[in-house]
Amino acid sequence: MEEVLALVEARLRTALGEPDARAAVTFLGTDRIEVLRFTEGDVVRYATLGMSAQPMTDPTAALADPVKGPRAELLLTVRAGIADTDKVLRPLAVLAASPQVEGVVVAPGASLDLGEPLWPGAPFSSVLVAESGGLVEDLELDEPRDPVRFLPLLPMTPNEAAWKRVHGAQALQERWLNAGTDLRDPLRRSVTLD
Repeated sequence: MEEVLALVEARLRTALGEPDARAAVTFLGTDRIEVLRFTEGDVVRYATLGMSAQPMTDPTAALADPVKGPRAELLLTVRAGIADTDKVLRPLAVLAASPQVEGVVVAPGASLDLGEPLWPGAPFSSVLVAESGGLVEDLELDEPRDPVRFLPLLPMTPNEAAWKRVHGAQALQERWLNAGTDLRDPLRRSVTLD
């Protein structure tokens, strides 16, 4: 477990530089989850560290495989200085702990809902999990372990989350793209959904 997390942190540092802050959260019955903050110009990135220590297990499986299964960490990128986004540390840790707590397999296209704003005054209480491989490359591990995927999180307004449930993740991402939506804006309004 420690070996995997050391490799994950090294990959994050290679891709994003040195973190300028980190916080740790431990929930009852779960492994410790850290959230690292990386600031670059007017952008701040938050990355979880700890979610990939154990493979995610299908909740219908009779036994959890301690080696095989998908592994991931979460990434959130927002514009700095516009909102108090540093308060997102605990909500991100909650999302990263969801595979251990709720038996959820976090994968691209999924919605994760907190039921409360991501940070004070945020118009978002849920996120869309995007495809890995962009900002931080997947981290290959020795067989038979699955690679660690670094999954970007795209904040969704309640209207966008409801629309996504009906029309799907791809349709929502196309709406954002066609509207030129700045998904890094921590105070952005909902895209037009007609």
